[in-house]
Amino acid sequence: MNQINRRKFIKLLGAAGVASTTSGLILPGGAIAGSKARVVVVGGGFGGATCACYLRRYDSSLDVTLIEPNNQFITCPFSNTVLAGIKSLDFITHNYDGLHKNYGVKIIHDTVISIDATAKNLKLKNGKTLKYDKLVVSPGISFNWDEIEGASEENSKIMPHAWKAGTQTTLLRKQLEAMKDGGKVIIAAPRKPFRAPPAPYERASLIAYYLKKTKPSSKILFVDSSGDSEELAMFRKGWEKLYKGMIEWVDGSEQGEIISADAKTLSLTGRTVGNLKGDIVNLIPPQRAGDIARVAGLTDKSGWCPVSQQNFASRLQKDIHVIGDACIADPMQKTGHSANTQGKICAAAIVTELSGGTMPDVTYNVSIYSLLNPKYALSSAGVYRLKNGKLKQVAGGLSAKKASRKTRLKEARFASGWYKGITMDTFGKT
Repeated sequence: MNQINRRKFIKLLGAAGVASTTSGLILPGGAIAGSKARVVVVGGGFGGATCACYLRRYDSSLDVTLIEPNNQFITCPFSNTVLAGIKSLDFITHNYDGLHKNYGVKIIHDTVISIDATAKNLKLKNGKTLKYDKLVVSPGISFNWDEIEGASEENSKIMPHAWKAGTQTTLLRKQLEAMKDGGKVIIAAPRKPFRAPPAPYERASLIAYYLKKTKPSSKILFVDSSGDSEELAMFRKGWEKLYKGMIEWVDGSEQGEIISADAKTLSLTGRTVGNLKGDIVNLIPPQRAGDIARVAGLTDKSGWCPVSQQNFASRLQKDIHVIGDACIADPMQKTGHSANTQGKICAAAIVTELSGGTMPDVTYNVSIYSLLNPKYALSSAGVYRLKNGKLKQVAGGLSAKKASRKTRLKEARFASGWYKGITMDTFGKT
């Protein structure tokens, strides 16, 4: 099937977070003609894998190639359950078989080392060069190590960030298992913007869940460079109910963020919070777009990638789109569901442009679930529309502040269903 009709296209747009808000989809002959264009997607996370999948779903004549160095993708969503011993690493590990077998996406496991936006090609680590008509870059994040004296990739083997799931997740889990009862875990979260802003609070919650069961005299010190918020208030209320006296929150905002780290003494120093020493230090560094985005000239002074929020086209390089954590899509948070939604919108925009059509206005729907224990969860939802070329939140909000335990249990169950749904959708599973 090389063409789909307009009705089916809009129905596909409505799947899992992208809803058409107008009948203004204009395509030649009322259909999306098979363009046979070459589209290359760099990065196989929630943004890139989704985009590759939906490019083929929207137009199966497209030649779509996904480039991802790893054979498997380990998700950050639900990685905190691995730290708590609730789930295994296998549970959050996914492959790319469904994208290839079910949707015909070509998969190349390699690393992109350079992109030539003028020649419209990219070079792989293996020496090969690929040409493209459209390029989608979904590179995730990299770390600003130099913003914290003493922080480095090497020292993260001692003070793990576990903000890229996999080896780091396993390392932090083993440290928690080895720590004696009565020990102190320090979690230091960076200032915004960074990947998954609610996730450090979920991490503190689920580590507390594990410690309460196995090392009940232990404590968690949470240094928060983002400061107080309505969302944090709900977590702290949950902490008081579930883990009274176990989690101490320290406001590290207002220039109080962590400025140095010492892996030998397992200590951190903040501008205003002084010297902090723990038995385990989970240092989550400040972040920026993945390195290939900088190499390709897709980032601005902020370290992130400015894009048109209508179609996620780069504002700095022609015929390149940037999605996921790397792009500037405020007020959407940098989350897996945001990346998944952006991947679909980007795919739709590319297909309509290649077909000479007009992209409809769409509504972006994003949900986030955070577990405080296996039976207690919080949620937030955002509904976004374009207004004067910029995204504006038009609906949504946080869980009810005075929700019952029954409601929190329902949200925990919804979280599991959400995870199953988004991973099936992203990786082309049937």
